[in-house]
Amino acid sequence: MKIGILGTGNIGKTLVQRLSAAGHDVKVANSRGPDSIGADVLSSGGRAVTVEDAVVDVDVVILSIPFSKLPAVAPLLTAVPEQTVVIDTSNYYPFRDDQIEAVEGGQTESLWVAEQLGRPIAKAWNAIGSASFVDKSKPAGDPDRIAIPIAADREEDRRVTLALVEDTGLDAFDAGSLADSWRQQPGAPVYCTDLTRAEMGAALTAAERDRLPKRRDLAVAVITERMGDGTSNPDADYLPRLNRAIYM
Repeated sequence: MKIGILGTGNIGKTLVQRLSAAGHDVKVANSRGPDSIGADVLSSGGRAVTVEDAVVDVDVVILSIPFSKLPAVAPLLTAVPEQTVVIDTSNYYPFRDDQIEAVEGGQTESLWVAEQLGRPIAKAWNAIGSASFVDKSKPAGDPDRIAIPIAADREEDRRVTLALVEDTGLDAFDAGSLADSWRQQPGAPVYCTDLTRAEMGAALTAAERDRLPKRRDLAVAVITERMGDGTSNPDADYLPRLNRAIYM
């Protein structure tokens, strides 16, 4: 497939590498321009382009940028055909994104994103830590392969997203509609806890919506105390252990 990725952070970088290695035609862009994208990001065949070029003539657009920056992307997507699959990987963290009134009031994050972009989206790769994404991929069929939830409203968005997740070394689990995607937001039992496919369904069902923000903020506080700030990324062993203790 032809894929355009916006963002070269911890998740975006790995997406470029994995999807290129899987045989997809991948273009990638960031806000600093193509010259700022390192050779390691492009090591599997991805191509660095401008943000405008990244969304032209593609089957899929993946947005791997901070949650609060997503509204600024909306103008880029106005000329993208309706059938193009748009996948969002972001999560809302008020300490980083500033408080967004609608989300603080209970609007599901994915629905807020779709509203800001003015088009349907799918949600994927938001519920895995960047270190686990890099270090813990396994071949299809491995019983210990990590599963992540995906959510979408359109069937084609769902089909494509499920397939692409599998191409990145993870088991894709259909978590339902965007309205239900609060079950994969920070603070939920499936969020960065490195569950297998067999464990995923029960964990999604166990989510308690009213408790998610408190649990999310507690995890941030623990990471901040341990690492000195809330933006550092714990390693692939520590973060799942911490989140399992708090979220499950």
